[in-house]
Amino acid sequence: MKALHDLAAPAKLNLFLHVVGKREDGYHLLQSVFVLIDWADTLHVERRGDGLLQRHDVLGGDLPADDLCLRAARLLQQETGCTLGADIHLEKRLPAGAGMGGGSSDAATTLLALNRLWDLRLPLDRLKALGLKLGADLPFFLGGGPAFVEGIGEILHPLTLPEQRFAVLKGPAGLATKDIFSSPHLARSEKLAIVAGFPALAGTAYELITGFGQDFGRNDLQPAAESISSEVRDALALLSEVFGNARMTGSGAAVFSVLAGDGKDGKDDQSLATLLQGLSKEGPEGWTGRICRSLAQHPLSGWAD
Repeated sequence: MKALHDLAAPAKLNLFLHVVGKREDGYHLLQSVFVLIDWADTLHVERRGDGLLQRHDVLGGDLPADDLCLRAARLLQQETGCTLGADIHLEKRLPAGAGMGGGSSDAATTLLALNRLWDLRLPLDRLKALGLKLGADLPFFLGGGPAFVEGIGEILHPLTLPEQRFAVLKGPAGLATKDIFSSPHLARSEKLAIVAGFPALAGTAYELITGFGQDFGRNDLQPAAESISSEVRDALALLSEVFGNARMTGSGAAVFSVLAGDGKDGKDDQSLATLLQGLSKEGPEGWTGRICRSLAQHPLSGWAD
């Protein structure tokens, strides 16, 4: 095997996100439910025999000099002593600074692809441990499916959730995670969700969103984000007006609404298209959005079992 093509690196949404504490090293402790969605980057990875690692942008964007994909590949080389290299071609379709985990997902797909291309045969737990060195979201993107998440994002409790549709919207600018967590407007949750006593997690995404009174129906990072970014405030207001129940995902600038029905009539797609068309006429370029479906499992699930 010399190359792997059309490898998906899907985004995630946080159905809720609570800040429940802070570690001595300054990292905040979280509780959240992560779900994968069908909005994704695509990677094409080719094996090299000379040990070099190179990153290429298929769509002609502006690449960082040392992104998470290259860092993931380099870490895998170092940890295994592998002398092979790779050309990593990325079709970047997920918006940057959105809080949807695009960079982490790209790195996770890189680890899964190179583990196979280089015939390393590392088990999933080993890849998760390596991924955690690169970022707290990496274990989730290697894990396979929706999960109740604790710690800084590395403690995963797998969930089974029914398929759900979402309207996702993001403005031209991104948000820096450090700015949100350092904001005086950062909210904190006093109540902890106890996994063993949390049967409502088996419910629908709408129940997780609106949910359980006021205990679990929010993103604690949203007040800080709204104080920093007018685009986040605008996106929340617009989605709420069109679809209702709008909420920020993660620690970035994207917001989403849960949609009812199966969407076969196309009304939700048309509503979002009309919304984006109006934004393109009235404001700066760069607004992006999509109607998405949740994924029951990662497209590469089982690659490292």
